[in-house]
Amino acid sequence: MRTLWVAVSATALVATGCTSPALDEEPMAATVTFKDQWASSADSGMAAVFGTLTNSGHHDARIVSGSSPLAARMEVHEVVPDTDGTKTMRPKARGLTVPAGGTHDLVPGGDHLMLMDLTEPLQPGADIALTVAFEDGSTLPVTAQVRDFAGADEEYRG
Repeated sequence: MRTLWVAVSATALVATGCTSPALDEEPMAATVTFKDQWASSADSGMAAVFGTLTNSGHHDARIVSGSSPLAARMEVHEVVPDTDGTKTMRPKARGLTVPAGGTHDLVPGGDHLMLMDLTEPLQPGADIALTVAFEDGSTLPVTAQVRDFAGADEEYRG
């Protein structure tokens, strides 16, 4: 009977050890930095945020959303070509991944963060606050400078 109890206990420990997060695993936001970040100017509607995300951690970090006091919501977007070659901007279904030990560039005509339904104009030279949210629930506060930018001439499909 004692042998059975030891076997069951050992199995339970191994099973929970395999499914529990590592004790030394940091929140995703603690390993990611956002450099050279900037936002496009806009009088109303939408504005994009660009820059370079760097992940110094040992695990991929996935950005799923964000927020800003200057927008009703913030979404992760991508730009993809349609079958006719037209570039279409749309929400990126699973967010974006910043690879472990790597970078992910947010660029015009590619992946970016989109401030939706602006609550006030974004004027060139101003600094705006936003918060990037990761799939583990951690967040990264960011300040981005607003720059004059006309856009990458893509269509939007929400």
